[in-house]
Amino acid sequence: MTARVANRRIRLLVAVFAVVFSAALLRAGWLQAVRAQALGSLATSQHHETISVPPHRGTIYDRRGVELAVGSRATTVYANPRQIQDPRSASLAVEKTLGLDADKVYPLLADRSHGFVYVDRQADPGLAQALQDKHLAGFGFYPEERRNYPQKRVGASVLGYAGVDNKGLAGLELQLDKTLTGTRGEKTIVKDPFGRTLEVVDSKPGTDGKNVYLTLDHSLQGQVERVLEETRQRWAAKSASAIVMDPRTGGILALAVDPGYDANRFPNVSQDRQRNRAVTDTYEPGSTFKIVTISGALETGQVTPSTKFTLPPEIQVADRKIHDAEPRGTEKMTTDQILSRSSNVGVVTIAEALGPDRISGWIGRFGFGRPTGVDYPGESKGIVLPTDRWSGSTIGNVPIGQGIAVTPMQMVAAYSAIANKGIWIQPHLVDRVQGEDPVQPVRRRILTTQTADEVRHMLREVVEEGSGTAAQVPGYRIAGKTGTAAKPDASGGYSTSAYVASFVGFVPAKQPRLVILVAVDEPRGAIWGGVVAAPAFAEIAKFALQYFEIPPD
Repeated sequence: MTARVANRRIRLLVAVFAVVFSAALLRAGWLQAVRAQALGSLATSQHHETISVPPHRGTIYDRRGVELAVGSRATTVYANPRQIQDPRSASLAVEKTLGLDADKVYPLLADRSHGFVYVDRQADPGLAQALQDKHLAGFGFYPEERRNYPQKRVGASVLGYAGVDNKGLAGLELQLDKTLTGTRGEKTIVKDPFGRTLEVVDSKPGTDGKNVYLTLDHSLQGQVERVLEETRQRWAAKSASAIVMDPRTGGILALAVDPGYDANRFPNVSQDRQRNRAVTDTYEPGSTFKIVTISGALETGQVTPSTKFTLPPEIQVADRKIHDAEPRGTEKMTTDQILSRSSNVGVVTIAEALGPDRISGWIGRFGFGRPTGVDYPGESKGIVLPTDRWSGSTIGNVPIGQGIAVTPMQMVAAYSAIANKGIWIQPHLVDRVQGEDPVQPVRRRILTTQTADEVRHMLREVVEEGSGTAAQVPGYRIAGKTGTAAKPDASGGYSTSAYVASFVGFVPAKQPRLVILVAVDEPRGAIWGGVVAAPAFAEIAKFALQYFEIPPD
């Protein structure tokens, strides 16, 4: 090779290096002048990360301080697939520590189109720590809470549940979500190039949610749920509901439906089973509703307990003929006997004397046609027609509990007013919230003490001599009323096979401490409230009287 050729090649190589250097210099200048801020932010994001720290969700306790819903420690495991060099070995490590299927984890870790994937939400902290101890690049961990219901099925239909993000989704968890949920904190961490945490450089604490104390008693709740399950199974019924309330305070001591479910397994439970039908669903109450007409007539002076009526076997109201449940001839009955014997003809006779406007007024006064205001989501207001929509026969069916729909909660509140000497008290489930004053429910007088006493005496006779004898509890006087109502069918009439059997009452009759409602939907083999629901009432009452050490009267 000649010297001339060698020099030419050297010059060419120098020129190439000069071009490459110039291009690199221009690129560096462009990056520093134009892209500096964006790249700086990217670098910071790759080494700094702000993590949201969830607050502790408040605990729900029963009236005796027993935990009904509580947060337990958990750790959420996530990953950045772009920082994982060997997805297969990482998947096997996850399987070994967390117990997940490596074949299902691998596609997540191998997909580099995502910079963030959940590996396991709310994992066991001990298992998550075992994975964290392996110091695998690309994995991250942050603390969370997993909602747990220690009583399992007991009270599940009241408590509802909180989802995977610890947000209330149903029941009291939904109703009280703002109270139970605190505010999130934050912490900023520095990571190495492999995504491993080096240090925490900043931390902002959050605030924990407040604890809530209910009026429910978990022991009584469990007993009521057991009685309902046995009653539903015995009568092959569609469902059953029960409420136990303290008439002096409006506090709900038990609120149960059957079939029930385990709140810890809420994702596998149908929506139909999750709702609390004692609050959200309506039914035609039948004869238990007769106290509205009788109370209104007594309060206005239309009748007295001893007012006598000559009652034919049936009475014509517009296009309907009303008769009593049991065939009879023409009889004389007092107001007292009309209620104790549950005479449809007698109640309609009194209702006609009162008139539609006054009947409608008393329906509203007892709280029907609007929500009670109980602290539970999804409460129904029932179905009550205004008088301008009444037909000629409405005066013959609404006063006896037909053509009107109520909730069990409305009905137990109405009977509590009778038990509480004429004062209606708003039912409630929350007794107090941590750091706040006890709940003060709405109270209003709807009857004089005298009228309430007169109705209470009549209801005693229902249990002692009438259709409610199966509700008796040895040593105690019970006041209550049976109800047997055919369910409306699709044709606009009433079913001949589907009924709601119910019993509502209070005990002890003279100084009531407990108001109890039992409703059984579509029992088979028997339909009468005195046969199907009254024995369940007696069993619940017997347990509650002993449990709360209420002396015999």
